[in-house]
Amino acid sequence: MNENIRWTLSLCFGVLLTSVAQGQEWTRFRGPNGQGISQAKTIPVKWTQDDFNWKASLPGGGHGSPVIWKDKVFVTCEDPESPGGMLLALDIHDGHTLWSRSYKLTAYKHHTDNSLATSTPVVDADHAYVLWQTDEEVILAALDHDGRQIWQRDFPGIYSRFGPGTSPAVFNDIVVFTHEHWAEGPEGGQHQSSWIALDRKTGRTRWTTERNSTEISYSTPCVYVPDGREPQLIFTSWSHGVTGIEPQTGRVIWEVPSALPARVVSSPVIADDLLIGTCGKGGAGKELATVRPGSADNPTGAALVYKCTGKSAPYVPTPLAKNGLLFTFHDQGDVSCLNIKDGQVLWREKPGGRFYGSPIWVNGLLYCINRAGDLIVMKAAPAYELLAINPLGEKSQATPAVADGTMYLRTWSHLISIGDPSGPAAAARLDLSLCTRKDSAF
Repeated sequence: MNENIRWTLSLCFGVLLTSVAQGQEWTRFRGPNGQGISQAKTIPVKWTQDDFNWKASLPGGGHGSPVIWKDKVFVTCEDPESPGGMLLALDIHDGHTLWSRSYKLTAYKHHTDNSLATSTPVVDADHAYVLWQTDEEVILAALDHDGRQIWQRDFPGIYSRFGPGTSPAVFNDIVVFTHEHWAEGPEGGQHQSSWIALDRKTGRTRWTTERNSTEISYSTPCVYVPDGREPQLIFTSWSHGVTGIEPQTGRVIWEVPSALPARVVSSPVIADDLLIGTCGKGGAGKELATVRPGSADNPTGAALVYKCTGKSAPYVPTPLAKNGLLFTFHDQGDVSCLNIKDGQVLWREKPGGRFYGSPIWVNGLLYCINRAGDLIVMKAAPAYELLAINPLGEKSQATPAVADGTMYLRTWSHLISIGDPSGPAAAARLDLSLCTRKDSAF
């Protein structure tokens, strides 16, 4: 083989690996599998608004976090014209709206911290999936990346004292979401709760797992893959604690029902061979539970390992696990670093503000937006070090998203791009195009 060709192929292979590592899509709430981990190298620590790549105004407010696939970022907001919600696709390069689709919804009373657009969409190579929920209707729709609706499913509304706000997840060929109710329905009525999986291409129901819920769970499931065993969908809820579900059938594999004795808003976290969930009430966390999961051949092996209470247990924000450390951002402003193995608190500080958004890990740093709209940046380390507090100019309850070396930040009515859009991932895409062109040397 010609030495120049050999060198070019080697370069292309290395660039491809870099592209995969740096340019991973951010497809759902908290990114890949909901764990909030990004390997990007081009996200700044401290900045001013002059450093934004762009800041786009959204037509309405909302709390749903952004998701990204290739050159589009998807986000939800309330429809300003009437009670309803909108799914928007924006161009990642300049933030202009490529398309939007509106859904008419029934007005209903919800908590002042909730909104019609609290759910985060999920996206894959074919579709963007958006979930709308009120106490009168639930809509799950799939749209292609050009905004054409492929299918829509309608379900009965969700009854909850504070209003719904769950997000869907995609695993292989199914879209999964929770359809849970507060047990005490209006006028004494009872409602059947369930977890539902639909075929992602057709919207057909693949399975429904009935649940005996006493309260809605806002948790978004994730996937746990035990060594040498089949994957499991992990759900967390007040009534059923931490649960492992067979993705193909919806069958309950194992359950630790006493793990979470209060309302669940955060989503499950995977920490090696442990699973972590939190619960709370009244604006504060109550307990953080660490569970050893079971398996199909050993369902009774599932067990509670330890619990943490007080300021180590957040209510709304989802914790983050990385490198043997667990970081929790409490609703009232305390940030804690724990040893995952035993729950020992290594440090606890209050960097500023209160939190509803969840942290993400980027290149050894933690990024989390407080409710006032300040992005807190600190080291993800066993010793506390606050690095920056970056004002975004508007309140926020959303979680950052990262793709292709760029971070996307959602405030109540704006979407912001920060970071180097011409960093390693962009260079990789350019080099790959050169590698794949028709050239006489090949």
